[in-house]
Amino acid sequence: MCGIVGAVANREIGPILIAGLQALEYRGYDSAGLAVLEGNALHRRRTKGKVRELEQLLVTEPVAARIGIAHTRWATHGVPSTHNAHPHVSADRVSVAHNGIIENHVELRDELTAKGYEFTSETDSEVIAHLIDSLLESGLSLIEAVVSATHRLHGAYAIAVLSLAHSDRIVGARRGSPLVVGIGLGEHFLGSDVQALLRVTNRFVYLDEGDIVEISRDGYRVMDAQGKPVNRAERETDLTADAVERGEYRHYMLKEIHEQPEAVARTLEGRIAEARILPNVFGVDAEAVLRNVRHVHIVACGTSYHAGMVAKYWIEGLANLPCAVEVASEYRYRKTVVPNGTLFVAVSQSGETADTLAALRSGRDERYLSALAVCNVPESSLVRESDLVLMTRAGPEIGVASTKAFTTQLAALALLTLELARLNGMPEAKYQRLVAQLATLPRVVADALALEPAIATLAERFVDKHHALFLGRGASYPIAIEAALKLKEISYIHAEAYPAGELKHGPLALVDEDMPVIAVAPNNQLLEKLKSNLEEVRARGGELFVIADRDVEVKLDDKRGAVLHVDAGGNFISPIVFNIPLQLLAYHVAVLKGTDVDQPRNLAKSVTVE
Repeated sequence: MCGIVGAVANREIGPILIAGLQALEYRGYDSAGLAVLEGNALHRRRTKGKVRELEQLLVTEPVAARIGIAHTRWATHGVPSTHNAHPHVSADRVSVAHNGIIENHVELRDELTAKGYEFTSETDSEVIAHLIDSLLESGLSLIEAVVSATHRLHGAYAIAVLSLAHSDRIVGARRGSPLVVGIGLGEHFLGSDVQALLRVTNRFVYLDEGDIVEISRDGYRVMDAQGKPVNRAERETDLTADAVERGEYRHYMLKEIHEQPEAVARTLEGRIAEARILPNVFGVDAEAVLRNVRHVHIVACGTSYHAGMVAKYWIEGLANLPCAVEVASEYRYRKTVVPNGTLFVAVSQSGETADTLAALRSGRDERYLSALAVCNVPESSLVRESDLVLMTRAGPEIGVASTKAFTTQLAALALLTLELARLNGMPEAKYQRLVAQLATLPRVVADALALEPAIATLAERFVDKHHALFLGRGASYPIAIEAALKLKEISYIHAEAYPAGELKHGPLALVDEDMPVIAVAPNNQLLEKLKSNLEEVRARGGELFVIADRDVEVKLDDKRGAVLHVDAGGNFISPIVFNIPLQLLAYHVAVLKGTDVDQPRNLAKSVTVE
């Protein structure tokens, strides 16, 4: 959600800022802009719409500068428009780009208006620019002004600040929203994440919560929230700019769907050997912690929440431990009962999801045994603030609709399940059989991708539909929920998911010839029950599409539905495998409908505000 890029260099930084914004487009945005210091003036260019429109504006209204900040905005306060686009300016001498939400902006706006400041936007962010300018006018240096301003701001933010009176530096700050420093030779950078800066550096400093940083051509310095100097580790990343390119694929989402066998293999690599999970996969001395787990609380948002729902079936069914799964935004605001010996598990692709982070932090006040992060970004806040960590190793995921991050989260949670099951007395033979089954997952996922041509053809039957119903039972029910989310996210077809046994309790009223019903049919103890539910759909003229295990026989009239068979690899990993054709279905329906697959309307990749 929103993106920041900043650069101080001995070369023209316009192309660096534009390239950085383009690398951040995956986060979701509705406007773009930049501000630079050139000569004795602050220049700003802003547009509603895509970064390419800002790039075109710079052709007709060029700027040439060696210091500047840029931003892509996702509207929270004020409609998408040029005057609400960032960066915001105060008195033509201070400019600020801001990610997040300032909760006390009304109070600050009233105070600053009384001092004579004029507001030109409806955003909460503009108050930051005027507040910092007022502090500079009182005689503070730029970094002192930013430190002082952050003490007045309530909410979440990452900011980058330019000042005409301090034309050789940029100051950044973060609380509740990520910000990194890129390190170069005679140049330094700020970015919302490393992907914004991979074309100019592979060396980074990840700022801690509350940090303030000042960058110049010659170096950088970091202070904590109280303005005291602190040292933060410099790290090199193995990521390259090529890793976030589409390559031969039409969309990032399709590329990421096809990367899943490799991503799953990376998630399992070095963690399984000889049908056993290796020691300390979850961190040093993790076994001693996990051995004492008596309950599990999983907290997540969106697709990650669906991964947690699958894990609940696994943990309770295999490890024989009670497991609760919470939507992070709800967990934060209700009283939670925490039994002794409860493991807190936070699941997030980015590790910067605002509600999940806040849940982790609020959970520190409870009596949790330990906190485990399942995450894709090694230097994220979630990883750094958790006791135990299991990285998913999905690699960069650009498409807003999560695919490989979800699949690798499931693989990681499967590892956790089996380790808890072993420590809780699962028979050795069963344990080794399930670990061996999990080890086959990369191959089975690759085999499932071979269904794509058939699914692309099937997608043609959804193009004129306005609603869809997904059904599953057991651990396949959350997979149905995730499939419904994918379809609605990128094709804008209204979709819902239900446990198949709930059909007769209401949803069956919706079934008619215009309502496609998609069911997941693994070959398990619930199969015959599921078949009965499918007969209820057929009897009411519904159009039925079944994704079935290869050994499952489902008889349908081809004119009123279709059956696609997939090798599910075994009942344990089958939810992960069934997810693959359902991702492909959502993708191909969206392509046929002509939507913006990678950047669906109204959505952002990383939700770093409430």
